[in-house]
Amino acid sequence: MNGTGILNSSLARKYMNIILPLFIGSVLAYLDRLNIAYAALTMNEDLGFTAKVFGMGAGILFWGYVLFEVPGTLIAHKWSPRKWIARIMITWGLSCALMAFIQNEMQFYILRFLIGAAEASFYPVCYAVIIPRWFNVKERATAISIMLTSLLVSNIIGSPLAGMLLDLSWMGLKGWQMLFLIEGGIAFIFGLIIPFWLADWPKDVRWLSEDEKKVLAEQYEREDQIKSSAKNYTVWEALRDKEVLKLCLIYFMWITGFWGFGFWMPTILKSVSGWSNASIGWLIVIPMTLALIGFIVNGISSSRTGEKRWHVALPMFIGAIGMGLGSVVTHPILSFVLVCITAIGVYVGMGVWWTYPTSFLSGAAAAGAVSLINSVGNLGGWTGPYLVGFLKDLTGTFTWAYLYLAFSLAAAGLLILTLRKKLPTDHMAVLPTYGSKPKTGTDQL
Repeated sequence: MNGTGILNSSLARKYMNIILPLFIGSVLAYLDRLNIAYAALTMNEDLGFTAKVFGMGAGILFWGYVLFEVPGTLIAHKWSPRKWIARIMITWGLSCALMAFIQNEMQFYILRFLIGAAEASFYPVCYAVIIPRWFNVKERATAISIMLTSLLVSNIIGSPLAGMLLDLSWMGLKGWQMLFLIEGGIAFIFGLIIPFWLADWPKDVRWLSEDEKKVLAEQYEREDQIKSSAKNYTVWEALRDKEVLKLCLIYFMWITGFWGFGFWMPTILKSVSGWSNASIGWLIVIPMTLALIGFIVNGISSSRTGEKRWHVALPMFIGAIGMGLGSVVTHPILSFVLVCITAIGVYVGMGVWWTYPTSFLSGAAAAGAVSLINSVGNLGGWTGPYLVGFLKDLTGTFTWAYLYLAFSLAAAGLLILTLRKKLPTDHMAVLPTYGSKPKTGTDQL
């Protein structure tokens, strides 16, 4: 049986046993980020938190990411990624559940920081450590894109779930307390399950044949050799590399627009339309569903063609157009259409984006670089929402805030097109065969 047949026969099992558990973990991680926004609807009043206190606590989460992202990913690479993912989910689940019992702003700050520190490195471990061991350079964009549709699924199910929980009470616990307890408890339980589902290496599983394990091992080793022959990066060289630093800047500008849009979009849409909270909550399902479809289509297209830059830059330009026009439109229906366009723009390039660093870096260098990129980008998760609020208070309108976010997305798109077009893995033989010449990335699509 040749390599192509072997790999095709194992692809579905790789999605079931590798991508699915990562997908579920990502859904829970993103729900954890969303729950604070919904809890604030009643928690702030119950605890007497001002907008400033809430904003500080929400932003501290990202500082936990910045401090622990790189070391966490390097530990996972050297130790065991499945056990590290389990540790992440158990500790963030516990920290999230403890949020139900906060009584003052200092406890709020401490637990938000601990949640960020606990969750730090989840995504870099997925992108740079786990997925490259199981999916070749041609499969990777599709695999990561499908995994990251979890961000949209979280939005689709998170709003009605949070709304339902906030209206409940049980044994003296208020709705926002139950929100933290239930979502934190689910993450904790899944953290206990995931080490028995995931595996560190193909050689460790029973659901692959010995030939399939050999194909995957040879494929991973050959990719590593090709990257090393182009340039053998150490961790410190990767962290100082100009291309990596450019990726950090691009992702910071992207995430500034991403979270600026994400945190403020419901508020701005309501201010324009006057629609009820319930109506807006359900309407948000529409742009998220459209973005989910675009996410998968974009990832499959990139995997088929091998092209990366335009598959990320074009969505950025679409998002910038939607955001820029949204700053001046006041008609509710047109505003909602632009929300849909912007959602497609800020989301759909994400899966392809995370294949870029691992196309010229491998091993510990890739783990460290992806962590650094994600850490710097997460600073944009604080910058975007803060600047929207600051400019709104300064000018009395969201217009200048949205124009800034549009500029940030457009600049990110332009910088993406300055990335090098040719990468070491562009023409590597992605599928080894037995007794025949391997096909290259351009031959085997």
